[in-house]
Amino acid sequence: MRGVELRQLRYFLAVAEELHFGRAAARLLIAGPSLSQQIKALERDLGVPLFARDRRTVALTSAGAALVPEVRALLERADELQRHARQLSGSRPVRIGYVNWLPPDLTARTAGVAQIYVDAWVVPSHQQAARVADGSLDLAVCWIRKADAEQMGLTVRLVGADRLYAVAVGTDTSPVKAGDIAVLVDDDVTSWQSWNDYAEEFAKDTGARVRRIHNGAITGPAFFDHVRVCTTPVLNSPKGQTTPLPPDLVARPVVDPEVLWTWSLVRRQDEERPDVIAAAEAIVRTVGDLGLDRAWLPSDDPHRALGG
Repeated sequence: MRGVELRQLRYFLAVAEELHFGRAAARLLIAGPSLSQQIKALERDLGVPLFARDRRTVALTSAGAALVPEVRALLERADELQRHARQLSGSRPVRIGYVNWLPPDLTARTAGVAQIYVDAWVVPSHQQAARVADGSLDLAVCWIRKADAEQMGLTVRLVGADRLYAVAVGTDTSPVKAGDIAVLVDDDVTSWQSWNDYAEEFAKDTGARVRRIHNGAITGPAFFDHVRVCTTPVLNSPKGQTTPLPPDLVARPVVDPEVLWTWSLVRRQDEERPDVIAAAEAIVRTVGDLGLDRAWLPSDDPHRALGG
């Protein structure tokens, strides 16, 4: 039997308490198919079925029911261990995760404040936020909704922003109105949940067209292929901000309104390590005017109020 992860046990307990995969997935802030796959992997690793399920109902098996109190006690002990570890000496590094952007002067900002360890596991924004919430990370730079931050018990501070532009075929680099462009939305919510939420609200507010895809082409060469077959410019994602454009494509500024993607620094609200708190304050201390008052932001962006 392979080693069972605490994350899988948390997933099991959520499904056991909800007896509904959809509600459990929403509670855990993960995609339903991903939750189902993790439960199947846990059942495979344990060697016993935990749930009896069909299209309409989910029920605990006798083995699953017997394991619930043991799993609950184990997770409570794990949470207690994490809290105790956080109260110990701050000699260990402050662990920070990211999606694809960090302040370029991160080391300078935190010099003399804390020892920073940049985690190499690059995963989507919603997963980085969840890792902070469960104690796998101390800090993370990600995009997050205000409601999700509150549900996960996270403190959110503005640390940066990307001004998104449109990519188009040809040589015209003049500004293009937000309502005259398209946005891509991918079926893979495990990888693109944050971007999909952002893009769909942007389209609803501005009149931009939504193009639904299923091949992960939000960024990279496949994104450029989509641009080439579109009759309108296509909004570039924050993951494609620094990718050089092919010679047959151009970047066009988006106006009426301009479009911003905010980057938040998140930490746990109950964080007790002084060096983590000090590092977080040092990282956001030099953030200046990012032009939030001149751009479109989602309705639940935690920094929308900063725009006036």
